[in-house]
Amino acid sequence: MATAPVVNRRDFLKRGAAGGAALIVGFHLAPRAFADQAKDQEEKTPNPFDAWVRITPDDRVTLVLGKSEMGQGVFTALPMILAEELSLDWKQVHVEQAPTNPKIYDLGTGGSGSVAGSWLPLRQAGAAAREMLIAAAAKRWEVGTDTCKAKNGFVVHGHPERSLRYGELVVDAAKLPVPNLNKVPLKNADDFTIVGRDTHRLDTALKSTGKAQFGIDSRAPGMLYAVIARCPVFEGKVASFDAGKARAVAGVRDVFEIKTSGRGASTTGGVAVLADNSWAAIQGRKALEVKWEEGAAANESSEELRSQFLANASKPGGVLRSEGDADAVLRAASKKLEAIYELPFAAHVCMEPMNCTVHIRPDSAEAWVPSQGPQWAQAVIAEAAKLPPEKVTVHTTLMGGGFGRRYQADFVMEAAEVAKISGKPVMVLWTREDDMQHDFYRPASYHRLEGALDGEGKLAAWKHFQTSTSIAAKWSQKGADDPGLGEFGTGATLPYLTPNIRIEYTLAHSSAPRAWWRSVEHSSSGFVVESFVDELARAAGQDPLEFRLKLIGEARRIPQFGEGREDYHPLDTSRLKGVLRLAAEKAGWDKPLPKGQGRGIAAFYSFLSYVAAVAEVSARSSAFKVNRIVCAVDCGRAVNPNGVRAQVESAAIYALTATVKDAITVDRGRVVQANFNDYAMIRMNEAPPIEVYLVPSTEAPTGIGEPTVPVIAPAICNAIFSATGKRVRRLPIRSEDVA
Repeated sequence: MATAPVVNRRDFLKRGAAGGAALIVGFHLAPRAFADQAKDQEEKTPNPFDAWVRITPDDRVTLVLGKSEMGQGVFTALPMILAEELSLDWKQVHVEQAPTNPKIYDLGTGGSGSVAGSWLPLRQAGAAAREMLIAAAAKRWEVGTDTCKAKNGFVVHGHPERSLRYGELVVDAAKLPVPNLNKVPLKNADDFTIVGRDTHRLDTALKSTGKAQFGIDSRAPGMLYAVIARCPVFEGKVASFDAGKARAVAGVRDVFEIKTSGRGASTTGGVAVLADNSWAAIQGRKALEVKWEEGAAANESSEELRSQFLANASKPGGVLRSEGDADAVLRAASKKLEAIYELPFAAHVCMEPMNCTVHIRPDSAEAWVPSQGPQWAQAVIAEAAKLPPEKVTVHTTLMGGGFGRRYQADFVMEAAEVAKISGKPVMVLWTREDDMQHDFYRPASYHRLEGALDGEGKLAAWKHFQTSTSIAAKWSQKGADDPGLGEFGTGATLPYLTPNIRIEYTLAHSSAPRAWWRSVEHSSSGFVVESFVDELARAAGQDPLEFRLKLIGEARRIPQFGEGREDYHPLDTSRLKGVLRLAAEKAGWDKPLPKGQGRGIAAFYSFLSYVAAVAEVSARSSAFKVNRIVCAVDCGRAVNPNGVRAQVESAAIYALTATVKDAITVDRGRVVQANFNDYAMIRMNEAPPIEVYLVPSTEAPTGIGEPTVPVIAPAICNAIFSATGKRVRRLPIRSEDVA
């Protein structure tokens, strides 16, 4: 979590950049998510301030920060936090995207960390500004600060009240010493009037009417459009091409090869078709004749990868965690269970395909990018243009979904290369087929779980072997040498009591690009752990809910497993049990269902939040239907409960798609799926009712965009077992698995 530094007076800015009077409070937010994984992220001492609150005499309050709005609602939730401490209408707070200047700002949005990482720093900054405004008013009135209070954008005093607007106090407040942000008095939560109240998002109307500007809406004077012909085989490259027919297409301006090897690349380049409009560019690409040098990856396939998984699973893996002697207990156990679980590659499928607009001039560059990592985008453009980063201006636009995909910079690199060669502002636009076949996928993985039960039905031993195409191995040699723990996440921090635990990992090799997919490794760990616990409960002859509660045991705080993580937000078993009980209660866990219907339950801890889900399904022959999903969430204090519920529903639908629809498969080094006809999404008429219940909490907010994903698949699969007696151990669910 972020901590605010002690503010030195000399570092406190009292004037705006243009020299106008303003009260400006600087503070520091958490570093970007995934900072230890992406290649361009190097450890550095952060600037003391990378976010700002600015109040001007016209009563305008501006929050300048480096978070991207990609549909998760941070441009509503974050102003709510600030406004609460500043005691003003949250709609008076205007959010301004921080400029991409790595010397000052640390931009990045991911890991479900925007609200969690901003909660305390924003409160402290708001409280500091409030106290300075109160002090300025008290000085003007010649009264004690304890007789004044902030109220609705005014400082008030006396009965009857006299008041001064914040804007009237800015000049005087800026002359006062700055409070220590770590000691500034914060509002009592009992006095909150904004935080914790259902609030409609500010961007809803703009998005509903088409006025919101996404990356794909970017326009620059004289802008051209480009699409790229990429080798369909992973890591393949251009051997030769004939551009004659492509150049003959009306509107096509130029055709040329680009190279994109280097930082952030998912391909080794391709052939760019530059045109007056996107349609001409796409038609020109269709007419293009390209011969590809496919390379070694042309031998890869989903079948070959599964064979590699099976070979890896036939022998012991590298030991990541070993307590007691799980192998010995398993050998001697009279009641034991073994199960194999499999997950395929999964695509992000953002509704807005990848796009980037770049204009490279001789001495500067400008870009419009729907990006979760604008600093990375800036670095890529600077590298291509051979400019210092400070000469590259990146405008971070709204984006039609991120899910981790827009933390990459491959599409930015392509746009930079095309713009550099063309000398014009260029939008590189991906089609749906481009987006699906050149993604950075969720890793495919294979898991072998073994468990032993003692005579009392308690868990005597737990063993989890995994082999997968690791994300860490994609990004660095260090990651390839030690890729395991990152593929388990909190799945390695088992909340269930057992004296014997063994966790093993073996890396599987693949040329397929992999990166962060919504909930990252937790999506696989949640499915596997919560499915196997359910199997153990049935083997023990116990109710799956009661079995979980019994194995979780008494209230305790379990250190997160992993080097250096022992003191990092331990798993609180009382909170995990709390969401299990709440979800079960709201779903009517003990109420009987008609024949052919079943309920399943699952719970998981990820991104510092606790989520449980109960799914209800009906099954007949080889068909099944998800009738209802009930989610219970403990994400600490909900800043905007309405926004939290929306995020939970969104994550549930996202996970449901990956559970019941299609997989990304590989043949001859190529992704087979290309569009929504063979990689379908959940449609509105297929979506079940989703109920969301929030656990009231006084804890600091924690992540919410991703933690629901891990529990949806196991809850559904456990419900299918309840309805049919059939165990589903691979995703997505196939008709033959439930027949």
